Amino acid sequence: LEPDLVVRRQEALAAARLRMQEELNAQAERYKEKQRQLEEEKRRQKIAMWESMQEGKSYKGNLKLNQQEAESAASTSSAVPKSKPNKKPLRGGGYNPLSGEGGGTCSWRPGRRGPSAGG
Repeated sequence: LEPDLVVRRQEALAAARLRMQEELNAQAERYKEKQRQLEEEKRRQKIAMWESMQEGKSYKGNLKLNQQEAESAASTSSAVPKSKPNKKPLRGGGYNPLSGEGGGTCSWRPGRRGPSAGG
């Protein structure tokens, strides 16, 4: 093997590892920032809930409104929402396993009690 080829290959490998490490560090930094923002938003919601509770208002109603606003903001920024296909139910509407009606041919009946059924 040629020594200069081996050295170049090792340098390229080290450079690729360095690039991958930098990319990983950048991803970790973005994740930390996102977590920090989420925690800040939770803290704001708790403060708003506490203040509305101190004023005697319904704090649960405010919390629901804040969640709906957050969901609507998240849905507008995300990709196209997926629509679910219309699915028919697995059984007919009259099926009720507790009533014994509409179950079909599977009806369980206890066996006869007799002198030979014990042991």
